[in-house]
Parts: sequence; structure tokens; C-alpha cells
Amino acid sequence: MLRRLVPVLLTAAVVALGVAALVVRPATGTPKETVDYVVLAGVPGLRWEDVDPQTTPTLWRMAERGAIGSLSVRSARQPTCPVDGWQTLGAGNFAAWNGTVVAERCPVLNPEVEQPDGISANLPDQRATVTHNQDSMRWGTMPGALAESVRCTVAVGPGAAIAAARPAGRIDRYAAELPSDPKELLASCVLSIIDLGTVSGDDPAVRAAAARQADASLARVLAARPERSLVLVAGVSDTDRSSRLHVAVADGPGWGRGWLTSRSTGRDGYLQLVDLAPTALAALGRPAPERLFIGQPAAVVEGRPADLLTAIGAPADADREARAQQQVAKWFFLLLAGLQCLLAIAVLPLLRRARRDAGPHSPAPVPRRVVATVEVLLIAAALAIPAALVADAVPWWRGEHAGVYFGLVTAVVLGLATAAVRLARAYQRTLWPLGGVAALAAVIVGADVVTGARLQLNGVTGYSALEGGRYAGLGTVGLGVFIAGSLLSAGWLAQRVRRSWRPAVVVLVGVLGVIVVGSPYLGADAVGAVALTAGVSIAAAISTGGWLSLGRLAWAAIAGLAVTIGFVVMDLRQPLDQRGSLGRFLTAVGDGTSGLTVHRSGAANLAALAGSPLTVLALVGAVLVWFALLRPWGGLKRLFGIYPAIRAGMAGIPVAALIAGLLGGSALNVAGAAAALTVPMAALAALRVLDHAADRTMPPTGPFDEAPGSSPPPTASPTESRSRPVVEVRGEPAAPPAAEKPAAAAKPSDGTAAKAPDGTAAKPGTAAKASDGTATKVAGGAASNGSAADTRTAGGAGTGPAQPSAEVPAG
Repeated sequence: MLRRLVPVLLTAAVVALGVAALVVRPATGTPKETVDYVVLAGVPGLRWEDVDPQTTPTLWRMAERGAIGSLSVRSARQPTCPVDGWQTLGAGNFAAWNGTVVAERCPVLNPEVEQPDGISANLPDQRATVTHNQDSMRWGTMPGALAESVRCTVAVGPGAAIAAARPAGRIDRYAAELPSDPKELLASCVLSIIDLGTVSGDDPAVRAAAARQADASLARVLAARPERSLVLVAGVSDTDRSSRLHVAVADGPGWGRGWLTSRSTGRDGYLQLVDLAPTALAALGRPAPERLFIGQPAAVVEGRPADLLTAIGAPADADREARAQQQVAKWFFLLLAGLQCLLAIAVLPLLRRARRDAGPHSPAPVPRRVVATVEVLLIAAALAIPAALVADAVPWWRGEHAGVYFGLVTAVVLGLATAAVRLARAYQRTLWPLGGVAALAAVIVGADVVTGARLQLNGVTGYSALEGGRYAGLGTVGLGVFIAGSLLSAGWLAQRVRRSWRPAVVVLVGVLGVIVVGSPYLGADAVGAVALTAGVSIAAAISTGGWLSLGRLAWAAIAGLAVTIGFVVMDLRQPLDQRGSLGRFLTAVGDGTSGLTVHRSGAANLAALAGSPLTVLALVGAVLVWFALLRPWGGLKRLFGIYPAIRAGMAGIPVAALIAGLLGGSALNVAGAAAALTVPMAALAALRVLDHAADRTMPPTGPFDEAPGSSPPPTASPTESRSRPVVEVRGEPAAPPAAEKPAAAAKPSDGTAAKAPDGTAAKPGTAAKASDGTATKVAGGAASNGSAADTRTAGGAGTGPAQPSAEVPAG
């Protein structure tokens, strides 16, 4: 009866714990105090390294009393030139002025502005750029949405004219230059947008002069600002192809000393350019236009150091790290893909010769030292991404040769991690490298997520704030490694317990993984949580052996759908601007606007598929598994037959990785990161089971088989036990091969009857009692009591995998 209730209990556990963990995070909270006026002052190219008490005294004093942060200036075109930055500011969504490819330097900002009456103005090119963003871009951007949301807007300067123009091109109030006393102009409309000039170039003196001029203009704005006004100063764009983080400062009622943040970033001290438009409307108490703004209103959080010099050191250092990450990440993943491809080629001949066939004419086995070396290389390859993640704990980006420092730190971390796995006392166990590496990888990624994902932000194997895709939680690469590590660890642990308890073990580990991935307080990846739930459900359904029958598939589907529905229902109960990705998508489906979301996801998948080295890792891993490891000589089928829980974990990995990648807009990137861990460990485990393909495995006969971690019996050859891995059954060492120790339950090759433990002869086809009371059927050396051990004779008859029904229960 209990076994029949296992699927029901499985579903209930996943639903209850998963949904309880995936509660939508409360909003960060916008300032409760509204203002009467908002002034947006933009300085394209302004970075925190340009701000100091001598060069920019006005901005320095404003930052001391206000809230500060790092601004990501992502737009619909890379790099974000001033014209694109100003238009993105006015649209509240990713925008691009046109489709022209940017060279090394951004073109000079010089839009055509018509001003027939000296008060209002017109932007003739606005209609064309609206058509370009609506028809050619995938974001559904409406330039001028911010100005259209208020009654009156003031624009000062050419850049501000682009941001303040309505969709038809009209600018309500326009001045080409800032007046000497702009008090009357700023008080004429509730929203003012001012172009303070551009800071560009690499020469420090040139940049300092431009920053000083912008600061002088800011001083006049602050002196003439209306009562109860919010002033936002932002470096709204880059000026060349090198993307950087820029300045963001807010000063006004309710915007005291602290860090700027928003729901779109979920990270203290970080804002997006698209957040400025909804911030202005929220501060004025005006509603944001539905489905036009992609950003979220900014808010102030505490925790900023009192000393401004110390405070701005953090965003300046983040800018250096993000810039170095862009350069290092490219060659790291290219190098990783190349090395894993070479390692896959090197493993193929070892798989061919790994099986020790009997007979005088058998080919010579591969030398043990070669096998041991390849095993260490496979372990290192699987731990490369976790080691690179840990390397970001060291500030390697502050050195002059950042890439070299990163390589050295990663090599040291990787060497220590590999040595920890290789020198462990349990290393000779067949499944220890697989389980140890998987658990170590999952723990590294999970610990980083639980502690705030500090290593992933701007990390080589994490995500970049410059790209604007994610600022907190679990990134694409980390998700792939965590999925693989969690499911492999679940299978490894489940293999060590009785068959009836294996689904419970897989579910327990899986629920912990779903919480880490999907909780908005941790991984904040709802799509990843749903994908991992699907993988866990599949793994739990087949962890006891056998195939994925229709009934098992139904229960797995119910569990996955239940978690998804539960999370979506809770997400839909939130306000529209606080919903997650799934809630926003279903809202778009109800409104009939889901086609734009699908188009965005499809475009993102195509871009990720064509431009990422992780795609190569995913494809090479699939080729190696299908055309080598799953062949009769590849060993993976044999591994699956002997260890069905490992098969279950590996079956869930591609399911979860593909769902997470396709629904998350990252194509095969998640699968590539998962393959970087899974494929080397699958190859290593296959080598080990092939090495013992000709061994006879004994049924449990004494306390040695009941005590995990026990040493082999003294009759085993000490030299052999040291040089070859110990075959495991259910995670425990099995008895040595029949060639080294006479089998009590197997029929010898000379035709004499095998003897039972009491000394009587056991007839073929009858059951002989083992010392632990279990019945073993003697039939040419094969155990019929459900053993997971390989039942082939020393002659090596048969090359296919042992069936799941040939598995040994615990004890």
C-alpha cells in the first residue's frame, strides 16, 4: 500500500514545498512621498571615476545628501550611443534611433529640431524612429511614451529634445541652451529634461574638463529648482563601443542618503536606464502607461557608507570588474569548449579498450597510469566552471593584466578542488568521483546564491550588469551547473538507499534545488524552477528502475504542472508592475499581446544559439553521448543498468536544461553549462564500469556488504584493490571478482555445483540462502534477487546493459 502512495506523496511534497518557496517577493517599495516637479539631467558618458570634490563639487555635494547607484545604459542597439540613450530615457523601454551600425566612436549628437514659435519645437525624425522601433525592433517600444504621460514637458538641449518629444514629434517647451537663470523655465512644466553635455574620450584631462562644464550647468539647475522637486542626474549612454556602468544620483524629498535600486534589477546600488521614466512618473504620483514601460520605479535602500569616497568606490570597482569580465569571459568559454572537445576525442579509444576481455588473445588493457591521468582530467574539466565562479572571490580585475590573474587564480582553485576529489578515501568507489564532483558543484553554486549571488554579478561565469539581462539571483551558466549537480547528486544519494526510498531521496534533493532556483529571495528564476521541477519529477519516477511508463509520466507531469500553476496563481495576484515573468506572459496572453513576448523570446534564443561557445559544449556533449557512450562499447548503458538511480538523474538533466533554456531565451546555454559537468562525469563512470565488465559480483553475504565504506575482505589482492576502483552496489563496495575469490552462489566453470552457505550443493535454477537470509538463484552465476550488480561471467558474455530488474536491494 505504501508503494502505491509514493507517487501521491511525491506530488504533494513537490507542490507544497515548491509553491511555499516560490512566493513572490514583496516590492522594494517606491518612496511614499511624492513631489511636484521632476528634473532629469543627463550627462552621456559620465562615470563614477569622473566624480570627485575638485572636478565636480556640485555633483559631489548632491551625492553626499542623496541616493546613488550604478546605471546600466542598455538600449535596443549596442553600444548605446547618446542618441539611443536619450530615446530610451523618453520611451521607458529599449529603443534605438535607427539601424546604423556603430563604428569605434559614437556619432556626434546633432538632431534636427524645428522651433517656429520660440516656445515649443518639433522633431521631424521622430515619426521615422517610431516606425523603426515598432516594426524592426522586438521590444514594442513607443518613443515619446514618457512625455505622452504628462501634460507638459520642458526640454533643454538637443539630447533632451529627443527624450521629451512626443510620438508625433512635438516638444512642449524647448530651449537650445540652459538659460543663465532657468527658474521660470523649470517651473513651467512638471517634468523637465536637461542635456548637461557629454563626457567622452580616453584622455583624463579632456574628460575632467567636460565633467567640470557639466557640473557648472548642474549648479545653475540646482539653484533654480522648484520647491518640492526631485532631481535625477544620470550618465545616460556610452560614447564608444566599450560599454560601461555610469553615474546615477537622486536628490529630493524622500530620496535621502542610501543606495538606488529597483525591482528590475533586484540588486542594491543598481539601476537601469529604462527605470528612469517610471521613476519620474511614480515620484509625480502619475500612473505609468500599461505595457509600454519595461522598467520599474527606483527606490532608496539603506546600507550606504557614510563616507562618500568609500561609497562611490563600490560602483567604480563594479565598473572595472564588469569591463574586465566582458573581455575575459569570451576566451574562457572558448578555451573550455576547445579543451572539452579534445578531451572527448581522447576518451574514445579508452572506452574501446576499457573492457578487460578474457582469453590469451585479448588486446592489452590501457595502462593504469593513463586511465588515472584521464580520470583526473575529466574531474578537472567538470569542475572548471565552479572553479571559475570561486575565482571571482579574489579581485583579479584590479590588476593591469586581469586575464592573466584570473587564469592563475582559477588554476589554483581548480587544482585544489580536483585534489580534494582525487585524494578522498572513497575515491576508489565506482560512483564517488561522479557524486563528489556533482555535490561539490551544486554546493558552490547554491552557497553563492544563498549568500546573495555576489560571485555571479559581473563574474566570468555569471552575468554582466552591462548587458542588462540580470542583476541578481541565478544566472544562465550557474543554472545549468546547478541543475546538473543537483540531479546527479540526487541520483548518487538515491542509489545508496533501498529501492523503495529512492523517489523520496530524489524529491528531497530536488525540492531543495527548486527552492534555491525559484525563490525570489534566492535564485529568482521562476522558469528555471519550473524546468528543474520537471527534471526532478522525471528522475523520481524512474529512480527505482524500469522505464518511463505512461503512469509514471502522468505523475511526473502532474507534479510539474502543479508547481507551475501554484506559482502562476500567486504571481497573478500581485499588482501588474510587480509580477514575475510567468505572470506577465499570462497577462499578455489574456490581453492578446503575447505575440510580442514570444517574438522577444525567439529572437533571444536565436542570438544565444549563434553567439555562445556553450552551444558548442551542448552539441559536442550530445554527440559524444549518443554516438559513443550509448553504444554497446560505450559503457553508459551498462552504468544505467547497474545503477538505475544514476540513470534517473541523467535523464532529468536534459529535460530540465532544455526547458530552462528555451523558455528563458538562452537556447542551449543552460544545456551547455550542464553538459560541461555531466558529460565528463558520465565518461568517467562509464570507464569504471567497463573496467569491471568481466567481473562476477557476489550477492551480499555478510556484514561487509551492510556497512558502507567497509574495506574489501582480506582475501582480495592488496595490489589490485589499490590500483582499481571498487565496484559498488547501491553505493557500497561489492565482493571481489570470482577470479580472486571463490563465488558461493555462482556455478564454477568446471561444471560442479555451487554450494550454499551451509555446505550443501545448490542445484541450478534453485535458490541458495545467503548469510543474510536473502535467496540467491544459481543459474550460470546470475543472481535473480533484484541485484544491480553485473551478472556476466568472467568470459564476458553479452555486451548490453544489465536490466534494471537485476539490481541488489540494500543489505
